[in-house]
Amino acid sequence: MTTSLPMLHDRVLTWFAAHRRDLPWRGRDGERPDPWAVMVSEFMLQQTPVSRVLPVFETWMERWPTPADLAAASSGDAIRAWGRLGYPRRAQRLHAAAGAIASEHGGQVPDDYATLRELPGVGDYTAAAIASFAYGRHHVVLDTNVRRVFTRVIAGEQYPAKAVTAAERTLAADLLPDDDADLWAAATMELGALVCTARAPHCEACPVTDLCAWRAAGYPEGEQRPTGQAWAGTDRQVRGRLMAVLRDAPGPVHKTTLDLVWDEAGQRDRCLASLLDDGLAVLVEDDLFALPGH
Repeated sequence: MTTSLPMLHDRVLTWFAAHRRDLPWRGRDGERPDPWAVMVSEFMLQQTPVSRVLPVFETWMERWPTPADLAAASSGDAIRAWGRLGYPRRAQRLHAAAGAIASEHGGQVPDDYATLRELPGVGDYTAAAIASFAYGRHHVVLDTNVRRVFTRVIAGEQYPAKAVTAAERTLAADLLPDDDADLWAAATMELGALVCTARAPHCEACPVTDLCAWRAAGYPEGEQRPTGQAWAGTDRQVRGRLMAVLRDAPGPVHKTTLDLVWDEAGQRDRCLASLLDDGLAVLVEDDLFALPGH
C-alpha cells in the first residue's frame, strides 16, 4: 500500500465534514447520537436505501423512542410498523433485541462489541457499527459502500468480492486511523454512497481521485459485478404480498382472502407456511391468520 494514510484520512474526513447528510440517527452539533436511534437505523438500513428508511425510521422513533417502549409492544406491532421496508424478520429481531436490552441491560443499548453481539439479530457488522457510531469505539465497520471505496482506492479493482475476505478485513484495519475511527467509518460509508457508487461513480467529485489506484489503472472492469436480487415471481414477492394483507387487516384474515394474492397455489401455500415457521404470522384458528400478538 503506497497511499499516504495521513493524506487519505485528511482528504476523506474534510470532504465528509462538508458533505455529510443530516440524517436523524447521526449526532448533531458535536454530540454523540442516541444509541437506540443508531441501532434502529442499522437494522433498517440493511439492504434498504436511506430514502426508503427515513419516513419509517421517524415514525418508529416517535412511537418507540426507547428499547423499553418497543419491548412493551408486541412483535406483531413491530412487523406492522415495519411496513414495506422488506425483510420483516429484521423487525422481529429488533423487537427481540429491544426485549433483551430492557430486561438484561437496564434499558440501555450496550456500549461494547462483545455484549452487542449477544443480542438477538446483531451480527458482526451491526455490533461494530453501533459501538463505533454510538459510542466512538475503535472498530472496523465494513459495509458494501466502504468495501467498494477501499477496493477501488487501494486495491485498484472495480468491485469487491461477493463476501468479505480476510484480506479486506486486514486492509480495513490497516486503514483505520488511531483517532476519529467512528468518523472515518461514517465518512468512507458516505463517500461510497454519494460519490464512489457502484454503477456510475462521480470521480470528478471525489476527494481522493488522484490517490485512487483504480483510476490510475485506467478503470479496469472487474469480474465481480453488482447484481440486483430477483423479485418478480420469487417466494420473496409472494411472502411480501401475504404480509401486506396481514399488515393492512384490522384483525385475523381468512385464508380465502390470502388465496387471492397469488394464483399458483403450491407456491402460495409454501410461502404462507414459511411465514408461520418464521413467526411472522400465526394461525389464530382454522383458516384464520394474523400477525403475532394480534
